[in-house]
This record gives sequence, structure tokens and C-alpha cells, in this order.
Amino acid sequence: MKVVFLEDVEGVAQGGDVKVVKNGFARNYLIPKQLAVPATKSALQRIQRLTRESEVKRVKSLEDMRELAEALNGARVDVPMRAGPNGRLYGSVTNAIVAERLSEVTDREIDRRTVEVAEPIREVGLFDIPVRLHSEVEAGIQVLVYPTGTDPEDMLKTDEDENQEDDAYADVEEPAEANEDEG
Repeated sequence: MKVVFLEDVEGVAQGGDVKVVKNGFARNYLIPKQLAVPATKSALQRIQRLTRESEVKRVKSLEDMRELAEALNGARVDVPMRAGPNGRLYGSVTNAIVAERLSEVTDREIDRRTVEVAEPIREVGLFDIPVRLHSEVEAGIQVLVYPTGTDPEDMLKTDEDENQEDDAYADVEEPAEANEDEG
């Protein structure tokens, strides 16, 4: 079925485009959601106006996403989860949970598909997660997963203490490694 796209459809077409799509896709998805109309003579005459309107929407959307990315970049989202004594979670933190927390923080709807959690998080700690808000806009956030009933700031202090200890041990080990190379 030949249709005229009224709005951008990610990965399919941009507003104002005329494309041939499968009948079921057009009848069951595009037309009911008013993303496209059948390519009739009157719809084809509106293409130029639709293309202009679509371009304006696209530019505005891109600007909004860039502003949101600036606000999100480096932000920290705290996620309390039930955890065992060894730091393993009962369950996992998914992109949907992170998107929900981000929506609460920003007061804007964040789609779960924009949050790119490679694998569900199954342990407590601080994780860097990319958020792809638009095909051209990406932000990086930190997700702090901590056991329920504890203070998230305590988790950060523990991580900093461990890093300082690691640095202290690294200073001690360096001379030993240098001696092994000489002999």
C-alpha cells in the first residue's frame, strides 16, 4: 500500500515521504495512529506542506533533546533494590526502571528504549549508562544501585575508600615489579 507519512516514523520514513509499505502495517499501525494516510490525489498535493511541517518538528525535537541531554549528562540516578549480604540483587535493574527514575528526576517522559543498559544490572554499585535521546543526541548518566534501607551516600563513601586502598596498594607494588624486570 502506498502511503504519505504525516510524521517521522523512526527507521521507516520521515514526514512528507511517500513510500510503499505492507498493507497490514499501514492499516493496523500507521493509519490508526495518524502517522500516515493513503496516497490519494489530495494527499499527494499536500506533500510539500507536510514536508515543511515535518522539518520544523524535527528541528524543534532535536533542540529539545539537546537541552535534555545537557541536563542529564553526568546526572546520578539512585535505585534502591533488595540485595543479599554479598551485594547481589534479588532481581535486576533494567532499562525500564532506569527510565522511570529519569522521568521522575526530569519531569519529562523518558522512553525505556532510549536507556541503553547492555545487560540487566544484578549487583549493587555505581554504573555508567548511555541514554540515546535522538539519533544524533546521546547523554551519559550514572546509576547508583544500593540496598534498600541504607543510605546511597554510604555506598559512594565505601567505593571511594576502596579506590583509595587500591591506590595505596598500587604504590607499594610498583617498586616490586620494577625489581623483577631488572633481574
